[in-house]
Amino acid sequence: MPDGRLHELLDGYRQAARGPRRRALLLALAIAALALLAGHVAEVDLPRLWEHLGGFLGYFDRITALESGGGRVWTDPAEWFWGLKKWGLLLADTLLIAYVGTALGAIGGFVLSFVAAANLVPNPWIRGTARRFLEFCRTVPDIVFALVFVIAFGLGPVPGVLAIAIHTMGALGKLFSEVVENIDRKPVEGAVAAGASWVAVVRFAALPQVLANFVSYALLRFEINVRQASVLGFVGAGGIGQDLIEAIRKFYYNDVSAILLLIIVTVMLIDFGTEKLRHRLIGAMERGA
Repeated sequence: MPDGRLHELLDGYRQAARGPRRRALLLALAIAALALLAGHVAEVDLPRLWEHLGGFLGYFDRITALESGGGRVWTDPAEWFWGLKKWGLLLADTLLIAYVGTALGAIGGFVLSFVAAANLVPNPWIRGTARRFLEFCRTVPDIVFALVFVIAFGLGPVPGVLAIAIHTMGALGKLFSEVVENIDRKPVEGAVAAGASWVAVVRFAALPQVLANFVSYALLRFEINVRQASVLGFVGAGGIGQDLIEAIRKFYYNDVSAILLLIIVTVMLIDFGTEKLRHRLIGAMERGA
């Protein structure tokens, strides 16, 4: 190839690449400018953050030091985890709250996802009503639901279960409906042509295509809900969160670190187990396809 032709090609490539690079640079500058503007409007005080950074780090130093002054907490596990039996029972309550709330929410999201799917429900009023309801369920923070239910039902696990169930229904309903809208239309059209009812279309044409993804999303949501169940205990919705917020308020530093470690280890184990299970489900679905 002549040198002149080669230079022309290289110049063409450079000019073609210059446009996307310029657009990416402009996008990055716009995002940075909006972030600075948002920080200014929200009165984010970076000097104050830097000034109090030492106190923030110092708190972590205090929760890892034995109150008896005998060194770090891991040097005396018996003193550190003095309430292990009690905390273990509360942690089990937290897991049960997350499990029951996830199960109830997944059932609700499962039912409403088919109603909210455009390829199964052509009526915009029915579909829109289902979608707006799911939006409401996932838009209101679960801790707000928990506060309302604590006022209505009193302290305990019931408010936590209901709050997690409602928020889970909204979140999973959205994800499930998107999965349904991406199914292969041929089985649906075949079932409709054969005179199948709407329930039969869902049961025999749509459900087999989406079930593995539904289970995968539900497992992922269970991981999230274990963390959320711990937080909901802050407002009296049951579980280990109630003891954690009490330890924080009363400055029981050793108890704070022990409870946090229990929660972290539990969540890590659940994440590991559900991740393995999700990958198996996805692999089975791909092999079946």
